[in-house]
Amino acid sequence: MSSETVAIWVFVLLFALLASGMHLGLAMAGVAVLGTALIIGVDGALALAGLSVYESAQSFELSVIPLFVLMGSVASRTGISADLYRSANRWLARTPGGLCHATIVACAGFGAVCGSSLATAATLGRVALPEMHRFGYSKSLSAGSVAAGGTLGILIPPSVIMLIYGILTETSIGDLFLAGIVPGVILTLLFMGTVALLVRFKPDAAPFIALTPPENSGTDPTRIWPAGLLFLIVIGGIYAGIFTPTEAAGIGAVGAITLGMVMKKLNRAALADALFETVETTAMIFLILIGAILFSGFLSLSGTPGMLGTWIDTLALSPLATLLLIIALYILLGAFLDTMAMIILSIPIFFPMVMSLGYDPVWFGILVVLVVELALITPPLGINVFVIRGLSPDTSLIEVFRGVMPFCVALLIMIALIIAFPSLALFAVEFN
Repeated sequence: MSSETVAIWVFVLLFALLASGMHLGLAMAGVAVLGTALIIGVDGALALAGLSVYESAQSFELSVIPLFVLMGSVASRTGISADLYRSANRWLARTPGGLCHATIVACAGFGAVCGSSLATAATLGRVALPEMHRFGYSKSLSAGSVAAGGTLGILIPPSVIMLIYGILTETSIGDLFLAGIVPGVILTLLFMGTVALLVRFKPDAAPFIALTPPENSGTDPTRIWPAGLLFLIVIGGIYAGIFTPTEAAGIGAVGAITLGMVMKKLNRAALADALFETVETTAMIFLILIGAILFSGFLSLSGTPGMLGTWIDTLALSPLATLLLIIALYILLGAFLDTMAMIILSIPIFFPMVMSLGYDPVWFGILVVLVVELALITPPLGINVFVIRGLSPDTSLIEVFRGVMPFCVALLIMIALIIAFPSLALFAVEFN
């Protein structure tokens, strides 16, 4: 059996296993070992798998993942998200669509210490949705702003998706973090502009609030300092060359715990919950990464990236047209696959192809993150939509999807801007 035939059957088996509900990491590892065995034999496949798992498990670079996850888990339990929302609410609540603006700004701020889109959407959703419903905001607008705002958690550093991309492609994680700052700010403004346009054409969707909500009237805007301090220490330290991303993750985790204790918002039970959540999340991510490393090795052995590159070459497309085709394939994959699966499966195939076209790996990483953000809120599997639906049972799934559609347009505009002006993503890296 030729390598090409083996690759085709391995992909068929993989998607069949995923459709049956098997865990992504286990499915990828299983089919990778099977496919490798069909090409080089059982003994060689098992030896290669054992070596790959051992090297992955002892990799110092991978320690950055549990440390950043711990920082986000602790931050979510110390009230940082609530303080960010209340402070933003104090300044923005009386503007048209102000509560939505406050939600998006708070999502951006919490994303700077969290790194997870789902965690950002779920954490801010619990705080913001009841507030917006209480003041008569439309269900679709309020749900859409939280679901879309949550996506900022993986664009504004630190970001779990950037970590995984950097590990899989051996791209500088520090450079990826720096490259995400400017696009993160621009996308935040685009989301706020989307809210402003929606409210302008449909004022009833966000009734004007004459006075600041009573519970926010005494909120000190300086209470955003814990999130700002963590972001400054972690990203500022990397940017200034004081420590590496791995060291920054450790300092950020310790800093989050220290701040929680100083503010007397982190007791023993909350810390234990954060540690258990970190272990669970890290185990899940590591299992997926090990499966991805095995699957990536199989793809290289079978020559799949080269075959796909040859097929695209036969189309005689320009580099830009090839890039747009890849983005279209990403959007298609995002409609049917979990975002983690989409990244893990696609990077080993698309990354070599994009590099052969002469594009910058850091720039492409930001583009991938933006496409993942789009997948998080588009039907039928937009996971952020289902998170918000779970937090607001009286809001139908159709209403949530209707609410996120305008924000999908904003994301497409952001993708177009990054393609047209690569310096938006590379400015901070080049300046550094």
